[in-house]
This record gives sequence, C-alpha cells and structure tokens, in this order.
Amino acid sequence: MTIREADRETVRRAVETGDPLPGTGGFAGEIDGMLVRDVLGRQPLFYEPENGDWSGERRTLEQPVSFPAGCIFGPDQETPSQRWKVPTVEPETNHDSAIETLRQAIETAVGSIDTDGLAIAFSGGVDSALLAAKLEVPLYTVGFPESHDLEAARTAADLLGMELREVILTHEDIEQAIPPVVEALGRTNAMDIQIALGLYFVGEQISADGFDRVALGQGADELFGGYAKVENAPDDHRVEAETVRGARREVMDTLPDQLERDVLTLRAAGVEPVTPLLHDAVVQAALALPDELLVNDQHRKVALRHAVRGWLPDELAFRGKKAMQYGTLISRELDRLARQAGYKRRMDNHIQKYIETW
Repeated sequence: MTIREADRETVRRAVETGDPLPGTGGFAGEIDGMLVRDVLGRQPLFYEPENGDWSGERRTLEQPVSFPAGCIFGPDQETPSQRWKVPTVEPETNHDSAIETLRQAIETAVGSIDTDGLAIAFSGGVDSALLAAKLEVPLYTVGFPESHDLEAARTAADLLGMELREVILTHEDIEQAIPPVVEALGRTNAMDIQIALGLYFVGEQISADGFDRVALGQGADELFGGYAKVENAPDDHRVEAETVRGARREVMDTLPDQLERDVLTLRAAGVEPVTPLLHDAVVQAALALPDELLVNDQHRKVALRHAVRGWLPDELAFRGKKAMQYGTLISRELDRLARQAGYKRRMDNHIQKYIETW
C-alpha cells in the first residue's frame, strides 16, 4: 500500500463509507485485495488489466494503464468503479469565517509535516513562500539566467531572511534531461515536458545535496482560483462553466493527470514530493469558498492570500507569479532548441516532434 499522510485503517474506512476527504494527503495501492486511488489522484497508480499487475511507477509495467482517481477495483470487478467524487459544497457566505477556516486547515496540514530531509521548491510566489515561512527548511529555485523566477525567488528569500540555492540552467541541461523525463512519464507533449523539466532540475539538485523530500505548492492554483480561465469565466472559451466556482471545479478535474506527471518526475529525480496544500483539510476549506474569495478585481487566489497574512509580508502574500514553464524560461529555450534542430514553428507540434527525437 502506498500511503502519504494516511494509514490503512483510514483508507479502509474511506472505502467502506465513501468519504472522499477522510483527512489524508493522498493514497494509492492495494488494500484488502483491491486497488484504490484517492479522489484527487495525489499518488499515481498504474495497472495492467490483462494480468492484474500494478505499480506506482509506470516504468515497471510492460503495458501500464493509469488507474482512474477516486476508483476501486476488486477481484470481482471487470473494470474499476467510481467510489469517491469531489464533494459539492455550498459556498460560505461569511467571508471572514471562510478565510479563518482555510487558515486553520493550512496550519494543520503544514504543521504536521516532518521536516527531516526536506527542502522546498521555491519560486517566490505566495504558495512556496507560505511553505518557506512555516517550514524553515532549505529553499531551491531554478531557471535560466535573467529569468523571472530566479529574480522573484531572490527577492522573496530576502524578504523572508532565508538563504536560497539557485539551479542555473543551460541548453545542455535540457538536452540531458529530456530522455529520463520522457521515460518516467511516457509523455512527449510540449506542455507536460516543459513543466516536468523544471521540477526535474530542482529535484535533482535537492537529491544531490542529500535531501530525499521536496515540499511544493502544487494544487494551489486549482483549488483557489489561480488561473486566468477561472477568473474570466464564463467568457473564456477554455472552460464550459458559467461561474467562477464552476470553472474552478473544471480545473480541479485536471489534478489527477497533473499530479501523476509531477510525482513521477520528482521520483525520477530522486526525491519524494510533499504537497501540504492538497491535504484533505485544505481541499475541504477551499471547496467552500465563494466566487469572490477565489478572484476579484485585483487578485486571483483571494482567500489564500488573506489567509497567509501574518505569516508573510503583504508584498509576498499579494504577489503575482508566472507559470513555472514561463517564469523559468524553459518554455522559451526548449522552443529555441527545437527551432535550432530544424523544427520550425510553422510545423504542427514542432516542440513535441523535437522531443520525440530523443
């Protein structure tokens, strides 16, 4: 049984009761003769339907199929069946109460983390700055020279009075990392590889420095309204929802696939991820947030920013951030490598075609 912040009895009760948020940080594996994977897919799980073999690593199976999140698969079943769904929660009308509930949930989730052997993947945004302020473990950032993330991480670390380890990237780094990342993920699409490369580089350095776990702010954008397409709902063509909360639910549905990518990448780099903002307590609090505590005229992730005041200076609590693949310049430089290799932008999926040559 693969468990993060869960024990077998908790998982067993969740199976029996159908409780989708039983107070864990995610789980996947075999229990009582059945395969299970939590509702958000925080732990990856793969299986081979023909012979029943399973693993948390796709590379150990000949024909791995990703096990769907929120499902169970027992010996008397032909296919996995849905056991858990993300609950529908009525929005909290008292804003102060909603923010305080979220603050307490974060305190619970972050406060329970063992800091032994732990470092933080630090971008300087509110998510990783929160972890830095609460956990007080070494900070690592990654990017090409002059990238936004390097500068943001430097200024944030200064504001927190903490030291920062920088992983400065080159084109050669990207070329060397593409094969192990593709092997770990079984994916070659440009977006996944761009994101995975940033995680791989920071995880590899953290592992080389003797740490075996890395804390990340994963899930914050999905839970708290960090995307432009959520902010712009219902006018953004990328979402079908008519409300901000509905659009937030749509992006939450992408978490299992994203987390599979992130966890496998970091394990390939030699570290195990720790994602406190995806703890069930935080998820439950996030689900109760009304539209106006997700986005407003000034900010996205409104409730989160207000919840962390007191832990962070306002300059960090209300700071904006670019997505990793853009903030690190990995997206730009991978595109440049593809074009230098003859894969021009006029070609469909030119970066993917370049990646597939490795």
